[in-house]
Amino acid sequence: MRTNHAVRNLLLSLLLVVISSTAFAQIGISVSFGPPALPVYEQPICPGDGYLWTPGYWAWDPDYGDYYWVPGTWVLAPQVGYLWTPGWWGWGGGGYFFHEGYWGPQVGFYGGISYGFGYFGDGYEGGRWDGGHFFYNRTVNNVNITNIHNTYNTTIVHNTTVINRVSYNGGTGGIEARATSEQEAAARERHVGPVPAQVQHLQTARSNPQLRASVNQGKPPIAATARPAEFSGQGVVGAREAGAPYHPPANRQAPESRPANTPSAPVNPTHAAEVQPHQASAPPNTGNPKLDQKYQQQQDKLIAKQNQQHQQLQQQQEAEHQRAAQQTASDAQKQQMEQRHQQQTQQMEQHHTQQQQQLQQHQQPSHSEGHPK
Repeated sequence: MRTNHAVRNLLLSLLLVVISSTAFAQIGISVSFGPPALPVYEQPICPGDGYLWTPGYWAWDPDYGDYYWVPGTWVLAPQVGYLWTPGWWGWGGGGYFFHEGYWGPQVGFYGGISYGFGYFGDGYEGGRWDGGHFFYNRTVNNVNITNIHNTYNTTIVHNTTVINRVSYNGGTGGIEARATSEQEAAARERHVGPVPAQVQHLQTARSNPQLRASVNQGKPPIAATARPAEFSGQGVVGAREAGAPYHPPANRQAPESRPANTPSAPVNPTHAAEVQPHQASAPPNTGNPKLDQKYQQQQDKLIAKQNQQHQQLQQQQEAEHQRAAQQTASDAQKQQMEQRHQQQTQQMEQHHTQQQQQLQQHQQPSHSEGHPK
């Protein structure tokens, strides 16, 4: 019995470690076929000083067994001096894996993929930090010099044309680039993952059926946006054409089975409103009806309390959004608010998961409890 208890504690600890680590990073997914080619599109004009370009890419939705396009967009850097290393798909272990992008003082390896607009497979040539300000290379960036004065012009060999529109590294037909020692060192330096605005941008793209590759045939109607998660209005740019003829893969993975009318769970939820209400698990069946009823009451009480906390946090966050709109908060203030909301939401979910696991652990009856004499 003591051994079983220790094993349960070990499994619970491991589960909590996994939850904590995956709450701020994408869970590794292996896909048997590579993403479509990068579509051809124009870059929307930079919305303001301090925004950095993050190129569009194909992400994978296991619920539909399909790639979907995440539009390129302008994003405020999390801090002065940080640059964006784009995410990329690479072949390994019998499938394609996505390596999530990150912010850091140096641009690391992103598969040798030429995303354009300064990201031509090696480093970044779209701008640089100087004296606490970001200076834009107008040769590869769409910048209004009337509003943004910190610019320069440096001609790039690739110019603004992506020579090779292949969107993955390795495998059949993939880019054959390998990380240099400097790029590997950049990945080990202090860096942070996507900011909340990028996470919301990803979730908005995932929820739009028109951005799935099987629907748009590699030519997404929303290829780029001026600001994250703003998929309508003047700053939205559609693709001019697909990067290559779209051919549906013969070995396309089937969508995961799920109940009808059940929305997909958000990746890295930013707000309490994005978290689905907790549902009761299957009724316990220990063979002792009175004990089962007691356990069911405990579960119902916990779920009701957790859903109430969801609702309270959602109302609090929505009130902060309204105040920010009324007070015309700056983009930096909005980003700080979103980062705080993301931390609040994910901490709440981690705490709720821990409570549920602890309740399940306490509900493991002994042999004498589960089988009345």
